[in-house]
Amino acid sequence: MKSYEETVKSILEIPRFTSKNTLDHTREFLRRLGNPQNRFLVIHVAGSNGKGSVCAFLASALKEAGRKTGLFTSPHLVNIEERFQINGKPCERQEFVQAAEKAEAAALEMVQEGLPHPTFFEYVFAVGMVIFAENQVEYAVLETGMGGRLDATNIIEHPLLTVITSISLEHTEILGDTLEKIAAEKAGILKPFVPVVYDASVPEAISVIEKRADFLHCRKHPVRTEKIKILLNTGKKIDFSYDSGYDVTELSIPFGAPYQAGNAAVALEALKCLKVTEEISEEAVRNGIARVSWKGRMQKVQQDVYFDGAHNLSGIERFLEAVRQITKESAVLLFSMVKEKDYIRTARLLMAEGDWEEIVITTVPGTRGVDCRVLGDAFRNYQAQTDGAVKITEIEDRKQAFAHALAVKKPGQKLFCAGSLYLIGELEQMTGGMQND
Repeated sequence: MKSYEETVKSILEIPRFTSKNTLDHTREFLRRLGNPQNRFLVIHVAGSNGKGSVCAFLASALKEAGRKTGLFTSPHLVNIEERFQINGKPCERQEFVQAAEKAEAAALEMVQEGLPHPTFFEYVFAVGMVIFAENQVEYAVLETGMGGRLDATNIIEHPLLTVITSISLEHTEILGDTLEKIAAEKAGILKPFVPVVYDASVPEAISVIEKRADFLHCRKHPVRTEKIKILLNTGKKIDFSYDSGYDVTELSIPFGAPYQAGNAAVALEALKCLKVTEEISEEAVRNGIARVSWKGRMQKVQQDVYFDGAHNLSGIERFLEAVRQITKESAVLLFSMVKEKDYIRTARLLMAEGDWEEIVITTVPGTRGVDCRVLGDAFRNYQAQTDGAVKITEIEDRKQAFAHALAVKKPGQKLFCAGSLYLIGELEQMTGGMQND
């Protein structure tokens, strides 16, 4: 058996020799593993922003209800086993190694028979399903990868519930160049007669989701922004109310970012759908949402230092809203982004609507990252909007960039780190992965 380190290395090397496969290929891969995905109830979640947080809220509430719950999300921030959580904790490394060994044997069989090798995402999805099945979880909350319709997770035939979070322009070269096209890809996870809960804040997305839901006879549960009212925001905790149309629920979440109230409302509506058939109590819902832990989402890691995995234009808009809630003073920003995101429009937005004393630009690890000098030039193109008041510094090495940002931050001034979950993962390692306080 391979060691943990050898197993991780071999899985991370998979993208080098494979390409996107069909869902039939994924089904065949899972069939050879005994169809582990059929041994538990599934809540399937897609969307552009907030799907990881919604998944975390759902899994936390199910755990509070006493149900053994698996949570499959991506990407991981520090260790790959973060993708496979059971009752709020990453699986054991030995469990991961054993599941990966089974997946490797099945993949080798397929290649020997002339079938394509599973992709990286197919592989980790299969590993997760094996881990959940062998741990005999009752429920699994599954986050899609990039899209929905063609996503490996979409081999789930009979989910208990589908959920679609906020839709925005992302991965346009793959998912489509309009909100309608992207919504159609996300709505590809809907299944006949399975209820769907969806964020109803984007009109272009609503019509697509609802048309698909009607075609498949899915009961519709929209979550409208105007039904969410923030009652208190301390910067560390938000109290809010949500009017479902039938009743008004007041909840607390351990986050200071206003966008998390919207994510919690989507999770709450989903849990309301499950209450009757799954016997989930009001207390479990309330406690699960209040006690959720989710790193890298406006996470306060130390005094005046925040990490946020905002990684696309819509996410950055929400990030800026949260920054304005946390501080009224000029702040320091550490930023990086991947090539497939619209980093030029993101730079314009951050320069136009942010209040920064200095922006430190670094490079995301691997080939996907935008070179810090290219990214720095994108920011400088909009420097006139700030009358040149914002200092822009490029430091390619992430560790040095973080050290510089900490050094230039004045006492009491806030430092925000954003733009890529890959960057946030490295910063989590540097800081020891501290939790919200």
